[in-house]
Amino acid sequence: MAVDLLLGLQWGDEGKGKIVDVLTAKYNIIARFQGGPNAGHTLVFNGNKHVLHTIPSGIFHDKAINVVGNGVVIDPVIFKKELDKLNEEGVDYRKNLFVSRKAHLILPTHRLLDAASEAAKGKAKIGSTLKGIGPTYMDKTGRNGIRVGDIESPEWITKYRQLADKHCTLINFHQASIEYDLDALEKDFFEAIDLLKSLKFIDSEAFLHDALKHNQPILAEGAQGSLLDIDFGTYPFVTSSTTTAAGACTGLGIAPGVIGEVFGIFKAYTTRVGSGPFPTELFDDNGATMSRVGHEFGATTGRPRRCGWLDLVALKYSCQVNGVTQLMMMKADVLSGFESIDICTAYKHKGKEITHLPFDIAPEFVEPIYKSFKGWNEDLTGMTTEDELPIHLMDYIAFIEKEMEIPITIISVGPDRKQTIFR
Repeated sequence: MAVDLLLGLQWGDEGKGKIVDVLTAKYNIIARFQGGPNAGHTLVFNGNKHVLHTIPSGIFHDKAINVVGNGVVIDPVIFKKELDKLNEEGVDYRKNLFVSRKAHLILPTHRLLDAASEAAKGKAKIGSTLKGIGPTYMDKTGRNGIRVGDIESPEWITKYRQLADKHCTLINFHQASIEYDLDALEKDFFEAIDLLKSLKFIDSEAFLHDALKHNQPILAEGAQGSLLDIDFGTYPFVTSSTTTAAGACTGLGIAPGVIGEVFGIFKAYTTRVGSGPFPTELFDDNGATMSRVGHEFGATTGRPRRCGWLDLVALKYSCQVNGVTQLMMMKADVLSGFESIDICTAYKHKGKEITHLPFDIAPEFVEPIYKSFKGWNEDLTGMTTEDELPIHLMDYIAFIEKEMEIPITIISVGPDRKQTIFR
């Protein structure tokens, strides 16, 4: 039995949560392998909207086990808010939510460090979500971090105090003007730790290996998007973890040889939150329409997303890095009503036309080259089969499939789990 992967191919916000929810019925285990509460996975069903930040998106299915893997960083306070919300919704999470002992914890001082560091950068800020993700991963690689398994030790408070005191010194070093009440933050933190302790902690790599041995199907759920990968994203405007397929191996303790299907999710257009280069970004009425119709605001930060045409150069790059075997196109319904729709097929880079992603895609180095397609006016949101889709959308899809040389197997025509067309 293999582990299938589900990954975002753009700058995040592609709709991973919805598709994990849709696919969960086929899997026994859903496992998050990287990122933290900087992710926002939105699920809509039965007329209700649900936003998850750390908990895997299969949590609303009774029969699925949800694993928070070792590659994830957990903010206990935000995690508690998610659990409290699930309680309100009648979800019995204790029976099917497991947490890896090797997952790292985000401390209150990690968040303060994040804010101080970003404030000190001024205009050079990278657009951090200020969730403490970067400082936590820095402590992880610096071998200073605190892991979930540490809170089972009677000595863990001493370890916490040593690291928090070190952080306070660093916060003062930044000389950034941030105000905080650490006592209040720690009160919420330790209350959340008590709830976290009530969950089932596991040695997740052993748990997943045993599941594979017993032929249980597993879906690994990624967070953020491939273009935010610490190595292969648009550095330095990236996240602090490996968001690509390789991150599933290190974030869950699985071998490359057990990876099966790699599902790559992308929007029919492109969006980005925060700073960083974005070659196809629109500053006209088309971009404003995408933002308005697509409700393009970050599920975690609430910040408006920048919008632009689909970038096939970047999409092809993400597919190659991840070894994508199936594509899933989201938000096709948002493009209804455009008279014409553009796709970036190449870049003009230093006077030459290229079709690969170069080292730097800042606007002074690349200019997008577009191919135009006729738009469609039909409302897609009530369509349930491929036969109902307008011919011009099918032309759009066919062109993408030809360029990518990968089939598009799912088309999403709305936020609800039912608004999903399988091809």
